[in-house]
Amino acid sequence: MHPDWISLPEARDTVVGAMRPLAVERLPLPDALGRVLAEEIVSPLDLPPWDNSAMDGYATRAADVAGASVDDPRVLRVVDDIPAGSFPSRRVEPGTASRVMTGAPVPEGADGVIRVEHTLGGDTPAAPEFVRIVSDFDAGKNLRRRGEDLRRGERAMEVGRVLRAAEIGVAASLGRDRLAVVRRPVVGVLASGDELVDIERFDEVLAGRRIVSSNGYALAAQLAESGLHARLLGIAADDPASLREHLERARGCDALITTAGISVGAHDYVRDVLLDMGLETEFWRVRMRPGSPFAFGRIGSLGDLPWFGLPGNPVSCMVTFELFVRPALLRMAGHRDVYLPTVNPQLRTDFPQRAGLTQVVRVTLAADAGGEVTAALTGPQGSGILTSMAAADGLMVIPEDREGARAGERFPTMVLHGAPLRGAPGY
Repeated sequence: MHPDWISLPEARDTVVGAMRPLAVERLPLPDALGRVLAEEIVSPLDLPPWDNSAMDGYATRAADVAGASVDDPRVLRVVDDIPAGSFPSRRVEPGTASRVMTGAPVPEGADGVIRVEHTLGGDTPAAPEFVRIVSDFDAGKNLRRRGEDLRRGERAMEVGRVLRAAEIGVAASLGRDRLAVVRRPVVGVLASGDELVDIERFDEVLAGRRIVSSNGYALAAQLAESGLHARLLGIAADDPASLREHLERARGCDALITTAGISVGAHDYVRDVLLDMGLETEFWRVRMRPGSPFAFGRIGSLGDLPWFGLPGNPVSCMVTFELFVRPALLRMAGHRDVYLPTVNPQLRTDFPQRAGLTQVVRVTLAADAGGEVTAALTGPQGSGILTSMAAADGLMVIPEDREGARAGERFPTMVLHGAPLRGAPGY
């Protein structure tokens, strides 16, 4: 096997295995959303800090309301009114009840809260001193016990936890206004090619002289989907001086993505310029289609900056990002689970292929009434047909030793935009 043309699994494991989490920073709580926690969070208090009511209603003793019904209500004297934010002034004794709002502390002596819907009277100014309980369904219920969520000294969140909305809420409830998190990578994105222009020059595209550099926009969007920050470095000409000037703009980034320019064409200068800048490569090609011209290494003159060399064809660019770059950058951001979830659908149509290359096929996924998942091709699979990615629900991985795939066979398929992510690849 030529060391510059490695298998898809080898390329994936090499790229992801080379990444280490970035440094830790402390952020205000609202800014920590989506980051990876870099400290253990221990609760400084019981949560909730007291027994409290889960309903608007009446705190009672179960023995006092047993057997209550519309035809045979239990009449209790109301001895206290406890809105949220206040505390009980007295116990609940036999034959009494306290009016209590949701979240308010439940007084001693009570062992449940009868919701307002199961009562008559007691909540009107005309007869505030008594309440009639017309159902015992809530007897002994609707209490949220002290510490049932967290106990003082208990670990609330571990290092490596991804901070979603719920985690932000937990941290706030524990009084944490700042959190230590792994720094989010800043990723330089550079396109190259004399044929490329930005959208602002679309008149040249309409005139048939240029094409839009869609890769930069797609990659920036893929990075944003992962909670990562893209720094667009522009479009370099097929010229060594222009390439070097644009590559120098990646200083200060945590990683660099380039598209195109690493094949063997007469005007593919990216490779030569990077080698002149001290590039140490791990590999140059992967035995896969689309996306064979994918390379990975570190650029010495840019501080050993991790470099991902992606193909120029738009489908190849997006596919290699999903397979290699996204999980690697998520690992750099501190994530433990970095791989898209996979399913094992049944292929609905034949897919002819020659052995020797792993095929990454864009498919739509569907499930029948019984939950059986099937996959169909999105249409033509050319590496320039970007709409095949837009239509895809998943990327089906057909091993390189297969001469062809037949309808009815099953192959691992990465679910695009799927969650939760996995700690190990399923393909």
